[in-house]
Amino acid sequence: MTTSRIDMRIDNEIKAAAEKAAALLGTKSLTEYIVRLIEKDARRVISEHESIVVKDDLFDRFMSACEATEGANQKLRDARDYAEERGTR
Repeated sequence: MTTSRIDMRIDNEIKAAAEKAAALLGTKSLTEYIVRLIEKDARRVISEHESIVVKDDLFDRFMSACEATEGANQKLRDARDYAEERGTR
């Protein structure tokens, strides 16, 4: 069920390329093609900003440093509380 609308103006060459790509993929319409692109890219961007990926050796060094400490200091506990209040995981 469609509930929102996006109106936009684009260059004629971009529109023609998008129409051709939509036809080649067999989508029902240019709108369907664009919605698929937006959804795919939005998921990618959100995923990139909601997670952190580090190399194994860096993670191992980080974990070693965490294990070597006596415990979280007040600033670290404040940062944790701040993140939890905002729903950060």
